[in-house]
Amino acid sequence: MADTMQFDLVSPERSLASLQVRAVQIPGSEGDMTAMPLHAPTLTTLRPGILKVDSPEGASEYLVTGGFAQITAEGLSVLAERTIPMTEMTRAHLDELIEEARNTYKTVKEDNSEHGLVADAAKLLADMEALGTHMGL
Repeated sequence: MADTMQFDLVSPERSLASLQVRAVQIPGSEGDMTAMPLHAPTLTTLRPGILKVDSPEGASEYLVTGGFAQITAEGLSVLAERTIPMTEMTRAHLDELIEEARNTYKTVKEDNSEHGLVADAAKLLADMEALGTHMGL
């Protein structure tokens, strides 16, 4: 049985990680899940949350605002909308993300967008605000 798998984390701005890992906890849109070697192939969307990586070199965490995760026989690839290593995360970063979510919600609500878009924007805002509480920022 393999004890590690390949993990790649990228965002539109940069590649953040490419390494062998034992497990990665993913904030999936349908709930948290942990990808490990020999996991069943899966494709899931991400919700805002903390992606937790367990590698032989140690643990690391990344804030993700959304995106996709694909688990294959070769490993795990995460394409995040935005991601910030938790070692670089500040209150200013979080305030900026919350303000963006607030503006998105306001825009879709004022545009009388379909109910699903308004609900999605409200969920994004709630998730971003909850992250601040979770992280203690």
